[in-house]
Amino acid sequence: MTATSSLEDIKRLREETGAGVMEAKKALQDANGNYEQAKKLLEQRMGQSVAKRAGREASNGIVDAYIHAGGQIGVLVELDTETDFVARTEPFKNLAHEIAMQIAATGPKYLSIEDFPQADKDEMIQRFKQEAEAEGKGQRAEQIAEGRFKKYAQGVVLLDQPYIRDDSKTIRQLINDVAASTKENIVLRRFCRFQVGE
Repeated sequence: MTATSSLEDIKRLREETGAGVMEAKKALQDANGNYEQAKKLLEQRMGQSVAKRAGREASNGIVDAYIHAGGQIGVLVELDTETDFVARTEPFKNLAHEIAMQIAATGPKYLSIEDFPQADKDEMIQRFKQEAEAEGKGQRAEQIAEGRFKKYAQGVVLLDQPYIRDDSKTIRQLINDVAASTKENIVLRRFCRFQVGE
């Protein structure tokens, strides 16, 4: 690995993962210069770091408002973090705005799967199971029902929805990416979506 290619790789790793210079350099060294392996190492390490911070109190933040073109849809989002300093940064503000736009576009009903009423979940899984059995998939009906419910939940549970600008990521992953780069716990506290006529 040449000095120039390693500098370019470090810069690219930092842009793609939000890691610091030393973290990116160490990941490249640990991966013997293999960029893709270094990226995986960084994502794994940053994911562990985000998980450790998850219990820390997030009592600062912002409320972001988004009005969709034509004034027919409006969204309010409360996004919290640990310090006022991070709450005022552009990446944090952009995250809140992207989430508000996601809500305007997709109209989720729940913030997380924990908010999904258990009785509704049970009823849907039972219905999906009956459908699978009717399709002749009796042995795998329960598995199929769970899979269909999970797919349905992705449409109505905000944190599990594919991000509208990059469907390889969920909203939860988008939040975790910013949390990893800011090194603070970030919590999407609540949202409200208004649509004319609803």
